[in-house]
Amino acid sequence: MTTILMFVLSYLLGSIPSGVWIGEKIYNIDIRQHGSGNMGTTNTFRVLGVKAGIAVLAADLLKGTLGASLPYFFDSNLSPMVVGLAAVLGHTYPLFAQFKGGKAVATSAGVVLAYNPPFFIYCILVFGILLYFTRMVSLSSMTALVLITISSLFINDWILTAIAFVLTIFITYRHRENIVRIKNGTESKIPFGFRYKKEQ
Repeated sequence: MTTILMFVLSYLLGSIPSGVWIGEKIYNIDIRQHGSGNMGTTNTFRVLGVKAGIAVLAADLLKGTLGASLPYFFDSNLSPMVVGLAAVLGHTYPLFAQFKGGKAVATSAGVVLAYNPPFFIYCILVFGILLYFTRMVSLSSMTALVLITISSLFINDWILTAIAFVLTIFITYRHRENIVRIKNGTESKIPFGFRYKKEQ
C-alpha cells in the first residue's frame, strides 16, 4: 500500500502544471497558446520572460526532487529513481492539464538531484557546456542524456544507468518535433553562447 501511495503522490506532484498556472495566474497568458505550445521551462522563458522562466524551472526541478524523495519520507527501500519516474510521467501527462505536458527534462534533473546530488552537478555542467556551444536547449538536452547515461556506467550504479537509458529514449521521443526542426535548421536558439555575437 505504501508503494502505491508513493507512486500516486509522485505522479500528482509531477502533474502540477507550473508553467500553465504561473502564466494564467500572474500573466493572464496560457503559454500553450504561444511559442512552441509547450508548458515547460524553455517555452516559458521565450513567452513570459526570465523571471517566469526561472520560477517554472525551479518548480519543475522541485517536482522531480520531491517525488523522488518520497522513499526517504516513508522510510522505504524502494529506489528514489524508480519512484521519481512517476513524477516524470506526471509532468509529461499531467492530470491537472488535460494530460498534455512538457518534455520532462527539468523534472528528470530534479529526480537525479534527490538521488545523487554530486552526479546532478555533473549533469548540469554537461548540459551547460553543450548549451553554450549548440545554443539549442533541445539538442543539448538529448545529447546530455546520452553522455550522462554513458557516464553513469563508470560509477557502477545499474539503477541509475537503466533509468537514465529509459529517460534518454523517452525524452528523445518527446523531442521528435524538435529533431525535425534541427534537421531543417529552423530550431530556436538561445540569445547567447558560442558565435552568438557573430550572428548578429
